[in-house]
Amino acid sequence: MTEPTTRPRPVEVSFEFFPPGSPAMEATLWASIQKLAPLAPRFVSVTYGADGSTRDRTHRIVSRIVAETGLVAAPHLTCVGATRDEIDAIAREYWNEGIRHLVALRGDPPAGETRYTPWPGGYPYAVDLVKGLRQVADFDLSVAAYPEVHPEASTSGFDLNNLKRKLEAGASRAITQFFYDTDNFLRFRDRCVAVGITAPIVPGILPIARFRQMQNFAARCGATVPRWLAERFEGLDDPDTERMLGASVAIEQVAKLRQNGIREFHFYTLNRAELTYAICAALGLRPQAPAVPPPAADA
Repeated sequence: MTEPTTRPRPVEVSFEFFPPGSPAMEATLWASIQKLAPLAPRFVSVTYGADGSTRDRTHRIVSRIVAETGLVAAPHLTCVGATRDEIDAIAREYWNEGIRHLVALRGDPPAGETRYTPWPGGYPYAVDLVKGLRQVADFDLSVAAYPEVHPEASTSGFDLNNLKRKLEAGASRAITQFFYDTDNFLRFRDRCVAVGITAPIVPGILPIARFRQMQNFAARCGATVPRWLAERFEGLDDPDTERMLGASVAIEQVAKLRQNGIREFHFYTLNRAELTYAICAALGLRPQAPAVPPPAADA
């Protein structure tokens, strides 16, 4: 009798969450983690406030994810809001807790400031942070990439060279800012290859739950909202329809990316599972692990 074979997974995925700011938001976060965990993501990342303001909450959520789900958790660390020694100490604490994956980012200016200025005594930029973290321990490091160019970059060439420097400094992969013009990403991938980048460039996917909310995000980070996309949502004032259209758009997007050889996706979940779960199902993913038990009542 022939032993059954395990079919290879069609794609790999990772999910991003943010530290909740209220008990109700925390309940939503944990319900989402319970829903998505059985899909066996490669890792789940937890964001860090733009000015370092959520550091303690990020650490608490990451520690709880590891303790209660067994998922690989990847906390964000930024250059903002802490000295090198303080960041190194945070990294060592994560390492001692068994956390091996970090997302190393420059970070945004503190609230009220429009220009980025390196933190006094801190790591000036993400490439410096990557170098420093590699000295702390043998972390698996992810960094950010910008298919449509970082809003503060002087040129696209400068931005691409900066990405290459981060990867050469010791990062394992780059996760992109979200985008909706898939051809832009594919051209960016080709440019990465042309300059000798061999590390994975993982597309960041933001499913659209509310179109106006997405527009606000896009305006802040310089992501293009194509005319065809705006027209698809034009005149809608029904949340359920918006979510259905949002799932459809993302499924079209990931399908085209798969046709062009992409096998790994990073989902910006906004702490909600429904759209991401549906898109993963369309990608062919099915639960690989038992459901995560509900958190303890006193958690």
